[in-house]
Amino acid sequence: MRPLEIAIFNINGLRARLGQLLEWLEHEGPDVVCLQELKTPDERFPASDLERAGYGALWRGQAAWSGVTILARGEQPRAVRRALLGFEANTHSRYLEARVAGLLIESLYLPNDNPQPGPKFDYKLAWFDKLIEHAATMVNDSRPVVLAGDYNVVLTDEDIYNPRSWLKDALLQPQSRQRYAQLLAQGWTDARRVLHPDKRNYTFWDDFRQHWQTHSGLRIEHLLLNRALAPALTAAEVDTWGRGQSQASDHAPTWIELRWDRDADGGPAHPKRNTQAQRTNEG
Repeated sequence: MRPLEIAIFNINGLRARLGQLLEWLEHEGPDVVCLQELKTPDERFPASDLERAGYGALWRGQAAWSGVTILARGEQPRAVRRALLGFEANTHSRYLEARVAGLLIESLYLPNDNPQPGPKFDYKLAWFDKLIEHAATMVNDSRPVVLAGDYNVVLTDEDIYNPRSWLKDALLQPQSRQRYAQLLAQGWTDARRVLHPDKRNYTFWDDFRQHWQTHSGLRIEHLLLNRALAPALTAAEVDTWGRGQSQASDHAPTWIELRWDRDADGGPAHPKRNTQAQRTNEG
């Protein structure tokens, strides 16, 4: 049985950072990738470039903001839903649900929506409520499920370098935190937190005041596993080297590794990263 690697990456502009994405895919070889914030319309999605890199793709684009995709190495993701239940008519491209490698995977980009209070923040909470409602139908399912994406929530003060500068931001509001806690309370496993309970787990460093250089980050990307899949979890890390590149996204790729029989689904072999070395090198 080979390990299966699932990654999430808020790329913050797919066309602008396609070269960096392809370099990361070649270097790390994740089996499944959920991208957020494509900022790319459907007709400009680089499907042929990704196909040459060995990945099938399912996507919902958007020109100015949002946009999500699911990539699968050596196979085509099979679409289940292209919008969150209750938001099918919404123009925001924030949710995809697909079957990949025997798993059900959701790629999501939960609204941030400053300023708060106000209608944008109300939209964030309404979207979060629908996600919680939908997730409740899957957490105890016998099929393995991953809720993967940018949740735009800092759950606790341990997930941010210093909360004082962010107290008015939608990321830290009690209503946002309460909803993420409510989601976890259904029985979802927060993969990186469960494996690194005492570690600062940052995935995002904004471009102000040298926050990347001083490791002043936030953890807002999460991979949540339902009860059927949680026992298969073996590793959860962040590829911080990607954040240090020139003109990089302000987010870093975040990934988990599972004991999973992808061979049964016909997935091609690929040299896997040295997980133990990766754990040693990550901050």
